Amino acid sequence: MKTMKTEVLNHEDLHFEHQHWHSELAFWEDELKSFKNRLAELIKRWSSKEVLTQLEHFQNEFTLHERVIDDLKETIEKHEMNIAGQTQSGHEAMDINLSHKHVEFREKMESQRQIYADLKKEFFRFLTKYM
Repeated sequence: MKTMKTEVLNHEDLHFEHQHWHSELAFWEDELKSFKNRLAELIKRWSSKEVLTQLEHFQNEFTLHERVIDDLKETIEKHEMNIAGQTQSGHEAMDINLSHKHVEFREKMESQRQIYADLKKEFFRFLTKYM
């Protein structure tokens, strides 16, 4: 029989975590800008079809990740508005549905963190080879 883990979430903790995620996403956005600048430099240096294909791959991955960041930020904002609405209505206990959504989103952030870390590793290996 599986034991269900109960986690108590309060509004302040959720808000703090949202702020942390916003900061993390802003950092990723800044990193992606610098990575795209590096790509632009490499495009000027290389004419090899193989290298250009890899550069295009990274350009596509960075663009895709920018979209993911936008989606994550939008989801955080919606969740913040839901929490604010609940707080204003005088509910002190966290709505179970909001709690579940928050935990699911936390897992999504953890997954995205790993995806992004893997992309960075791949890009840095590429830079080591071609810079």
